[in-house]
Amino acid sequence: MTQWQYIYDKFDPVAFYIFNYPVHWYGIMYVLALLVALWFAEYLVKKDGLPISKKELEAFFIYVEIGVILGARLGYIIFYDTHTLYYLTHPWQIFNPFMNGTFVGIRGMSYHGALIGFLIATFIYAKRYKKDFWFLMDIVAISVPLGYIFGRIGNFLNQELIGRETDVAWGIYVNGVLRHPSQLYEAFLEGLLIFVILYWYRKRKSFEGELILLYGFLYGFFRFVAEFFRAPDIQLGYICCGWMTMGQILSIIMMIVSIILYFYLWRKRVETYKKNI
Repeated sequence: MTQWQYIYDKFDPVAFYIFNYPVHWYGIMYVLALLVALWFAEYLVKKDGLPISKKELEAFFIYVEIGVILGARLGYIIFYDTHTLYYLTHPWQIFNPFMNGTFVGIRGMSYHGALIGFLIATFIYAKRYKKDFWFLMDIVAISVPLGYIFGRIGNFLNQELIGRETDVAWGIYVNGVLRHPSQLYEAFLEGLLIFVILYWYRKRKSFEGELILLYGFLYGFFRFVAEFFRAPDIQLGYICCGWMTMGQILSIIMMIVSIILYFYLWRKRVETYKKNI
């Protein structure tokens, strides 16, 4: 257990260099997350006989990836960054990977911002190619949690989004302070556990869109819980009541929106059923 607790003292977040530019394990995990999500979506479509071709699915994921990257970065700037006005007035700096002439990569991504970007990208794709929006969302609802596991492992390897101070035996030292490995908690709760639940439930759903709304609620709930083990963003601290973080506030909103949309779609299904009787 001692070696585990001091893992950051021996682990290099940089996997290798290409022409003196560092390639971080986080970047590798991010790419793996996308590939795993796409692979599983293709597997799911084939296994369940869903009405979408491999070519259409790959095109959809390109839309989604663009939306996720743009949304994640802009979301961080709006929700978490303390220099929001600067970036909004200097938009060319939003994706600038250099700082004072040094390559540092693109830092600062928001999950909730990525979610908004994903929704917009899916809506655009559905309209352009005349696909059912909620049908596409349900495919993603099962595929994304599996890829999400790699994303959180990437956060862990990159030594970011650190946990709160603790005295548990499995804690890890970060700059001399024993902390919860909260990134791994999130990988399990928000990734693996949600995937298992939705994969089991997928053939029991009663209307298109049910899976993505269940995902929205489950993610919001598990993220809310996980935030109790994750250190609040240093630039924001606690936002409300002396204990609530920005992540928890956004998660509550996510749960509420998911519940409202769930009952809206469920009611539409009931009304449609009554009309067809």
